[in-house]
Amino acid sequence: MKPQSLRLAGPAILLLAAMLAVVVALVIGGGASPRLTSDPGALVRWGLPAAKLLVNLAAAAMVGALVLALFGLRAGEREFDTALDTASIGAAVLTVASGITGFLTFLSSFNPQFSIEAEFGQQLGRFLTETELGRVWLITTTAAATITMLAFAVRGWAATLLTGVLSVATLVPMATQGHSGSLANHDAAVMALVLHVVGASVWLGGLLTLVFLRPILREHRVRVLVERYSTLALVAFIVVTVSGIARTMTSLSGWRDLLSAYGAVLAIKVGALVLLGAIGAAHRRRFIARSATGSGVFWVFVLIEFAVMGLASGAAAALARTPSPADATTPALTTAAEILTEAPLPPELTLSRWLTTWDLDLLWAVVAGFAAFFYVAGVRRLRGRGEDWASWRTGTWLGGLLLLMWVTGGPIAAYADYLHSIDMLGRLLLATVVPLLLVLGAPLRLADDTILVRTDDSRGCREWIHAFTRSTVARMLGHPLAGVGLFVLILWGTSATGALRWALADPLAHELRVVLTLASGVLLIRSLRSSTLPRAMRSVVAGLAILTPLTLGAWVLLQPGLMIADWFGAMGRVWGLEPMGDQRLAGAIAALGAIPILAAAVILHPRGRV
Repeated sequence: MKPQSLRLAGPAILLLAAMLAVVVALVIGGGASPRLTSDPGALVRWGLPAAKLLVNLAAAAMVGALVLALFGLRAGEREFDTALDTASIGAAVLTVASGITGFLTFLSSFNPQFSIEAEFGQQLGRFLTETELGRVWLITTTAAATITMLAFAVRGWAATLLTGVLSVATLVPMATQGHSGSLANHDAAVMALVLHVVGASVWLGGLLTLVFLRPILREHRVRVLVERYSTLALVAFIVVTVSGIARTMTSLSGWRDLLSAYGAVLAIKVGALVLLGAIGAAHRRRFIARSATGSGVFWVFVLIEFAVMGLASGAAAALARTPSPADATTPALTTAAEILTEAPLPPELTLSRWLTTWDLDLLWAVVAGFAAFFYVAGVRRLRGRGEDWASWRTGTWLGGLLLLMWVTGGPIAAYADYLHSIDMLGRLLLATVVPLLLVLGAPLRLADDTILVRTDDSRGCREWIHAFTRSTVARMLGHPLAGVGLFVLILWGTSATGALRWALADPLAHELRVVLTLASGVLLIRSLRSSTLPRAMRSVVAGLAILTPLTLGAWVLLQPGLMIADWFGAMGRVWGLEPMGDQRLAGAIAALGAIPILAAAVILHPRGRV
């Protein structure tokens, strides 16, 4: 079969396998069974999961093509343009599929009487603009249409990076609505599903792009690109596996649930994932390692992978429509704390709970895991070349990552929603201590010394780091006044405005707050660490940084009333300090945040520079 025919056969096999899997899984799990009341009809019951499947496949083509272009191809070459064209086509299909999915979701949710009258259009309009579910599909459709035009029009590195970031962001809203039911452990389920969808999109979309690129690649480029895709696929496989396990744990109430209809559909997806992992391992060890990337071997592996990926994709789409056992056993949200946080009020925070309580944030656990692995691998590579790397730097880096995991997934995370003082403690640690430890680890220096340099004008991690550090944005952010200014803005903005309430109530807003807090702290520490910073400027930066938590703490202490009374004052908490007392404790903790900044200024002083 000619390469052009094989290029079409691969996606065709993917689509056919996915459609077959979704039909079988819907029959097994009952995801398309008629409802006892307000049944929307067979067209909606079967059409909605089919449309959602098309959404998933199109989103994968869009994201995977852009990621592979950014990390595997050369701007200005035909292969780069083909990848962006693939992303544009995927985004166009996603636009149509999202619109159809949104419409079918409206029919499934409200079961309106379909008509061409104005009243039906008004109902649809209110659904798209006034309900969370409707807004998700409206945002996804609009964003996909925007990416369709951007991916078709842009060809430079910076514009492609912006388009790639936007494409990943487009997956987030629909990922928050990806599975049936409302779970008690909502925040964990949302983050697990976001990571799962992004990882699967990079994995599947990268393979689709590789298929479209294969006929125009020279033989020596095939091996290089397959190796780079294989690395991306391995990272994506780990993310998909870890997030899938976490997501499954929120959907099952016990081991017996694996024998349910939901468990049967889940078994199809898990089996496909295990098989894909085995195929990927064989591809890396036996074929790439032996340079066996000839046309025949390439297409055999690709067609098999597409068939198995289709089964996994179809099962995932059906699983989204299959009621999970946890949905049936989750008690109604009746208390104030449950209504506000979608979780029951935890027991009193005692000394033992400081040592044993965990509420793991999967995003930061994954980030910390990868950061620790690649850092240690870099140190080993450096020492393997006979070069030295200070052990204390490795210790501070790993210590910073452990503290990051503890703050985002330990007792602070478990009790921050209920105690203002604990939430303040977490923010101060993320803004001061964690950045200090991470910056002392010198990760950029290690990356520059150990990541292999590319010589084909493509960009890997090392090239992207260099491109960013030399950019105008980096130079602006690197100015000492910009660093301390952002530190002041973020710390006050997330403590004394409505952003605090938003971050407590919305899991995605919470993650954004963590990112901004960490980034502002890193910029501040790097400003204090600058060897070219004049003494007067250093005093100004350090003084402003130290004053920020002091003034914030004083402001919180002097508040005459309870901050965010409809949250901290409405939890129904009967243990610990009463809300106003806890707020005063939060003010005192904020003021104590000046201590680690003072320590950082002393440690990073030119006479004791590390």
